[in-house]
Amino acid sequence: MNIVLFEPEMPANTGNIGRTCVATDTKLHLIEPLGFKLNDKLIKRAGLDYWDKLDLTVYSDYQEFLDRNPGAKIYMATTKGLHVYSDMEYDPDCFLMFGKESAGIPEDLLLGNQDRCIRIPMWGDIRSLNLSNSVSIVLYEALRQNGFEHMTMKGELHQLHWKE
Repeated sequence: MNIVLFEPEMPANTGNIGRTCVATDTKLHLIEPLGFKLNDKLIKRAGLDYWDKLDLTVYSDYQEFLDRNPGAKIYMATTKGLHVYSDMEYDPDCFLMFGKESAGIPEDLLLGNQDRCIRIPMWGDIRSLNLSNSVSIVLYEALRQNGFEHMTMKGELHQLHWKE
């Protein structure tokens, strides 16, 4: 799987998303300009000690992203999406793209990809969800559809012994 952040603005969101990517063996793609520096302490704080394990690629702009990922199957998450995210079928190598916190993905990019514009249903007139939450919701649906391949599926409880 691949997560693409188009011009992310908040380092804490990107740090949280990076940590989620490490936990799911998902590659993170960042399209500049970024609203922060990659060595920002808020990224490291949100990403904890996982940031150095992140498979990360940074692109100078959207065109460079397209040039370096020819034929990429891109799903664009947007409140303007025509399809509910859970109604789509995701390949294991697809790209899930999310826009910047203040404005989302530009409409000119959405118009060329209407068949892959997806949305997370929300109640009422709420404008949007937090970016890192949105990434998690859509990514885990895509991973579920692909059988959570290579992921740990069972936990282990340790019986507690109480002294009376």
